[in-house]
Amino acid sequence: MQGIPFLATRSSSLAISLFVVIIIGAFISTRFLDDSASLMVTSSSTKTSLITLTSNSRPNDGPKKLKQTQPRLVVPLNCSISEPRTCPASHYPSKFIIRSNVESSSESSTTCPEYFRHIHDDLWPWRETGITEGMVRKAKRTATFRLTIVNGTAYVQQYVKAFQSRDTSTLWGILQLLRRYPGKVPDLDIMFDCVDWPVIKTEWFQSPNASAPPPLFRYCGDDATFDIVFPDWSFWGWPEINIKPWVGLSKDLNEGNRRVKWEDRDPHAYWKGNPKVAETRMDLMKCNVSEKQDWGARVYEQDWSREQQQGFQQSDLASQCVHRYKIYIEGSAWSVSEKYILACDSMTLLVNPHYYDFFTRSLMPLEHYWPIREDDKCRSIKHAVDWGNNNPEKAKAIGKAASNFIQDQLNIDYVYDYMFHLLSEYAKLLKYKPTVPRKAVELCSESMACPATGFEKKFMEESLVKGPIDATPCTLPPPYPPSTLRSVLRKRETSMKQVEKWEKEYWDNQKNLQ
Repeated sequence: MQGIPFLATRSSSLAISLFVVIIIGAFISTRFLDDSASLMVTSSSTKTSLITLTSNSRPNDGPKKLKQTQPRLVVPLNCSISEPRTCPASHYPSKFIIRSNVESSSESSTTCPEYFRHIHDDLWPWRETGITEGMVRKAKRTATFRLTIVNGTAYVQQYVKAFQSRDTSTLWGILQLLRRYPGKVPDLDIMFDCVDWPVIKTEWFQSPNASAPPPLFRYCGDDATFDIVFPDWSFWGWPEINIKPWVGLSKDLNEGNRRVKWEDRDPHAYWKGNPKVAETRMDLMKCNVSEKQDWGARVYEQDWSREQQQGFQQSDLASQCVHRYKIYIEGSAWSVSEKYILACDSMTLLVNPHYYDFFTRSLMPLEHYWPIREDDKCRSIKHAVDWGNNNPEKAKAIGKAASNFIQDQLNIDYVYDYMFHLLSEYAKLLKYKPTVPRKAVELCSESMACPATGFEKKFMEESLVKGPIDATPCTLPPPYPPSTLRSVLRKRETSMKQVEKWEKEYWDNQKNLQ
């Protein structure tokens, strides 16, 4: 075969090289034009590094929401350390700064749901005095632990062990908040009580010379206390009874809703739980069907010891969304079961509560639930069930509104944002610079998850925030104006009275039929 002359070969090579250079240059230029977000990550022992994130959007596509369900930077647990209960040095970014044109747009941060307004109410007692370290120390009387955050690192001093894993899961949730928003959670110092019922009585601080109340965090409150309400432990799982973390469980509940259409569901009111924790629950058991009377209720006692032995086969929450009506009733105080019941598409029959948690103050009767009289449960349940079965579209709409509220306004993004805003607003009230208590120990995801076992370890791994989220928290709404708050309370009262009127008319008619 005849060879190709050297000159022709060289010319062809130059042409091909020039073509490749042009293509690469065009590609790089396009990438720079398309670049829409830069994130600055700073680690405590490494030099600052710039991570550039790209998207396929063009500048003329309009403003983009930055909210993401998955973080861009993934930082796994580092369980290779020799001592499993220690924290690795400089493993996780200490700062995560969003730099983006998207962030500055008016649509980059959504407004938080209405229930976030109650953050201002819960911190109201200290609006004038601020919070001193002495006040915080006074809250130690019933506290389970003291949590201090200094320069983005958490430290805990344990006073007593909480029931089951309440304290462990709560602390785990706060650590995930720090992973989600590194460098954004301010220095703070809090006392946390993991017992159900609130204890800081308002009556103790009503005299003109009374001091400000000690700030104490817990899972619920009532109108007669000043306890600061915080999301409960079960959002990160409940290992002892095999309840998954909220992200996975809320998906299961949503799928469970689709298994049986509302019209095809059991037309009775369902409740299953431990009645022995409260007299009001024991009273509810009297409403069960008997040979003499059917109140429209099907209530069952939960035997957790047997459930544990049988692998929790009869306590799957998603499998319980097969009734048109589900009953919520408090235990020794508020119950974590409320969000699971509201999420089922069933019309929730809510026995008039004494306590609230961080989100339930936004729920409205006849919109999200049907109110049940505490002092006459059986007759009230019977009326509600009959009303729902005679007004199926309205009953179905109430159930759907509640489950939509849980899925849309109580997703894990908003749970973390509520924690972020509550802790940030609390930190603004501190009159001192928090320091690490002498007996406190450093806390991190590794020191908790690496030595864990069983369901506890499984749920920690499932609920681990994989890395900083490239989004800003939702925008905290201002406190309720007095006129708006009065309007909300008036609407709730009007709805309650309407149900009482319907119920009275119902039983008057039943009496006339006899």
